Amino acid sequence: MKLRNARRFALIPFLAFLALVISHHAIQAAAVSVTTVSVPMGGQAMAARTDAMGTIHLVFDSPDGPHYVSSGDNGQTFSEPIALVDSASKKPGLEFITWDMAVTANGAVHVVLGNNAWKLKLPRDEWGVFYTRRLPAMPSFAPLRNINRKPSEGFSLAVAEEGTVTAVWMADKLFANVSHDEGETFAAAVEVDPVLNPCNCCTTSSVYGADGRLAILYREETNNERDMYLALWDQKKNAVTKTRVSTTPWKVDACPMTYYTVTRDGDGYLAAWPTKGQIYFARLDGNGSAVSPKEIKTPGMNGMRTGIQVMGLAGGWSLVAWKKDSQLGWQLYDDQGQPSGPSGSAMSAGSGVAGVLAQNGSVVLFK
Repeated sequence: MKLRNARRFALIPFLAFLALVISHHAIQAAAVSVTTVSVPMGGQAMAARTDAMGTIHLVFDSPDGPHYVSSGDNGQTFSEPIALVDSASKKPGLEFITWDMAVTANGAVHVVLGNNAWKLKLPRDEWGVFYTRRLPAMPSFAPLRNINRKPSEGFSLAVAEEGTVTAVWMADKLFANVSHDEGETFAAAVEVDPVLNPCNCCTTSSVYGADGRLAILYREETNNERDMYLALWDQKKNAVTKTRVSTTPWKVDACPMTYYTVTRDGDGYLAAWPTKGQIYFARLDGNGSAVSPKEIKTPGMNGMRTGIQVMGLAGGWSLVAWKKDSQLGWQLYDDQGQPSGPSGSAMSAGSGVAGVLAQNGSVVLFK
């Protein structure tokens, strides 16, 4: 009887600890709400960011072309839409598509777009990366500029607070155009590193890290082993390192035409990508190495060239969102990389995924 009571009392601290852990996770899960918001003009969400004031910036494609709106109340209302494409850039049959947007702390908005010039059989130098910006004092976006004048794919954009803007793209290899004056001018294209061998019909995703290096997520195609790598480019020293971030192998004798994403998270990064149609994500340190538990399988599935997003939340939590067959899906994860609650879903037109962590602490996903 004494032994039985001793065992019973020994369980009390453990059960109290277990209850504390469960309660902590329940509170964290309850504190993160996910709201889906319809895109204005019946548009298709392409990218969303916030600035230091908590303003949400959203770019979207619509039947009337690419547009931009902002929201200062966590996505409840939006500003009047502003066209990204100026009238002088419009030609019969020419359609522009938003690829990526980057926003600075003070609300400067930078956007890269592509078009269907190849389909119209226009001159090949019109198949390039088109760039526009809207600085805080500007009422509209600047006229589009073709900054590389070369057939290219997989555009992404990153900005550093000191005024550096880098547009990354692929044309068999990995290239970039860099501006040191907030996008006023861009230098000639440079190859990031000849060692990098990107899967040319996929994409790139780029962001500046806490140490000032540019992080570029891309898929390798060497020997048809389509693994995911993070390249870290020290632009001042012109030095590049690359680290494999995916662990599930994918050997295929064709480009899988996939999209993926990397975002800054404190001193490190979060990355999400598809392998064999299944979506994975990982938390990475400042050097691009995956942090335990490394590659995490999500319930998400992707389609060809459909969007994926991952965002860091308070307390080391994260959210992964994806798109397949006009269905937006998402899953919340705790600080140990474990799923919290069931996955969510909502009907959403187009192939893009765009969402932000709003000023009120909720996650806003656009549908």
